[in-house]
Amino acid sequence: MTSNVSPTDKRRTLREIIAAPELGIFPGVFDGYSVRLVQQKGFQGGLISGAGLANSRLARPDVGIMGLESNLAACRALCPAVNIPLIADGDTGYGNAANVYYATQEFERSGAAGVFFEDQTFPKRCGHMPGKAVIPAAEMAAKIAAAVDARADRELVVIARTDAATSEGVTDAIFRANLYFDAGADLVFPDAVRSRADIERFVAESKGPVCINMGFGLRSRGTTPLLSPAELRACGVSIAIYARLLSSAAVMGMSLALDAMAEQATTGIVTERPDLCVDFDQVEGLVGLEEANLLATRYSDSS
Repeated sequence: MTSNVSPTDKRRTLREIIAAPELGIFPGVFDGYSVRLVQQKGFQGGLISGAGLANSRLARPDVGIMGLESNLAACRALCPAVNIPLIADGDTGYGNAANVYYATQEFERSGAAGVFFEDQTFPKRCGHMPGKAVIPAAEMAAKIAAAVDARADRELVVIARTDAATSEGVTDAIFRANLYFDAGADLVFPDAVRSRADIERFVAESKGPVCINMGFGLRSRGTTPLLSPAELRACGVSIAIYARLLSSAAVMGMSLALDAMAEQATTGIVTERPDLCVDFDQVEGLVGLEEANLLATRYSDSS
């Protein structure tokens, strides 16, 4: 199954979600299974998680090891696979403002509905890791201006992430957010905000819509508190991303299945475990076997 919705229409949908009174909920995706499940379960969109890609594709932590081309390869595969809008994680833009200009063009060509860049120094770190540092606000504003200028499709959503709340404090993070809005950002994403009060203040004092990164089931290393979607919307948040929900759930699921396999190997007793595994038809249905079979039939040699 490939998307029958154009990238421009997906970008317009993303803009509508940002402007809507309801909270947009975007789980993090990192592979074909996760992106198809997010669409199948009826979510409005997804975030192509840079951490999810680095962890799953490279078996490396999210500390700036994954390069632009690896990131783009995933975006090129995932964006056309669904009809919902996907947001790309552009990390720090892989260089200066000129690099961000070219990176934005490539993320746009991949079919992404939006892309965010962050104001960390390079090599960056996952937003909920210690040891982060940020570049000067004016330097980041230039990166956002470059991303805005680089768009061929004006519907592409440019998102500015700031990691200053942890290292510099929420006042500086708000200052940066508004500088990035002045540079043309469509949405600002303050990561690792430490309290509900800080989220409410950030939204109230920002010049535009705000995205928050939310944990699920586990607090994100003691940083952002766990808030329900209703609570986030009451704070004025436009979009909540659950960047590590599916990747952490996948690790848990695989770990439990392997434990069960190891137990069977030890005991010699084979049992069905439908609580741990979906069946063959569910997997193949998720990834579009029916469409592939229809195409094979249509173009088969009938002579």
